[in-house]
Amino acid sequence: MDAVTEEHSAGKLVGNVGEPIRLKEMNLAGISAAPAKGGDTVKIWTRMSLTSDEVMFHAIAENISGVLTHAAQQNGAAIKPDRIDTLLLVIRPDNSAELWADTAAVAMQAMLNRSVQSGAVIFESDIADIVGMWFPMAGITEEDRILCLFRTKWSFALFFDFYREKSLDIEAAKRDLGTLHRRLYYRHLYELVENQLNMQRLAKGGWFPFAEIIGREFSEIANHANSEFDLSEFEERILAAFDDARIEKIFSRWMVKPAFQDKEKILRPAIDAFKKGEPVVVLKTLLTEIEGVLQSAHRQKHGKSAANMKALFAFATASAEERAGTGDSLLFPSSFVDYLRAYTFDHFDPDAVGATLSRHSVGHGAAEAESYTQIRALQAILTLDQFAFYL
Repeated sequence: MDAVTEEHSAGKLVGNVGEPIRLKEMNLAGISAAPAKGGDTVKIWTRMSLTSDEVMFHAIAENISGVLTHAAQQNGAAIKPDRIDTLLLVIRPDNSAELWADTAAVAMQAMLNRSVQSGAVIFESDIADIVGMWFPMAGITEEDRILCLFRTKWSFALFFDFYREKSLDIEAAKRDLGTLHRRLYYRHLYELVENQLNMQRLAKGGWFPFAEIIGREFSEIANHANSEFDLSEFEERILAAFDDARIEKIFSRWMVKPAFQDKEKILRPAIDAFKKGEPVVVLKTLLTEIEGVLQSAHRQKHGKSAANMKALFAFATASAEERAGTGDSLLFPSSFVDYLRAYTFDHFDPDAVGATLSRHSVGHGAAEAESYTQIRALQAILTLDQFAFYL
């Protein structure tokens, strides 16, 4: 089993928690994209995905809320859509419908950073990415039309697909709902990554929202960096969190990947060196092996090596997007390439290297001895580990 990209349901599914409100007639066709008078031709949105951060959301949600409230009343039920966490409408081919108001079972599809068995408890720190959201017990088929209005933390999201000329693309709907949930639940991470100044501060210290720490240490790292506090004391606590068991978990993740397996005899000594507190061995090994791991993966997929690092980075980005189903995932592939260029593979001046510890300064023997620290060694491990989620 691929311990990195296997999709798992976040929680054991047992069934819906109630029955839907059954509607006799609900023939929604779409949402008007612009004002129009009677007899005018108007553009209609038949499929949409948006959050309450977008201006048009509020007008659309208000109108939809009125329609659904009225429909429920006509069928002897009362709802307040703005008080409901998850409102799901499933319209059948005959225009009958089921309206689920916090009663449909919800399954999240997540990319985990560890292997699990069926029925295992999943913690937020185990989640590397949210890749899908669905309602497995609502009986949705390709012949149906759907609408979902849901709350995540302090924000709302809306998705609908009313298009009738072709079948409902269920996999695409799962992915889009997952994207909406992910963007709202991890809003703080997206806001940070989309702020170049914040990312530059992080990269200067060698940090990135690595998949291994995104649900654990990263929030505090980001807060310290953005406040321009001294990270040295906090970094000691981070090192303490990476005990032998956690480092071995990372190495085990690598060894299920063919591109990493090819390098086991090289990577194993680096992991052992970290556990012994020998950062020089770690950095000399890993910073010069990142390219080798990427080239190995490239050859396995394309039958030949990439022409240069630019091509390798493009390959890694495409692989991450393919695995996550989107370039908008918590793996942040495009931003990671920026990090690699600004830090790990940053060019250097041999006469002014300073504390910078890049692939080039290490490979050319130009890095200062004092820069070979245990925290830099951990960052090198996390950098290589990020590719385990991509490849």
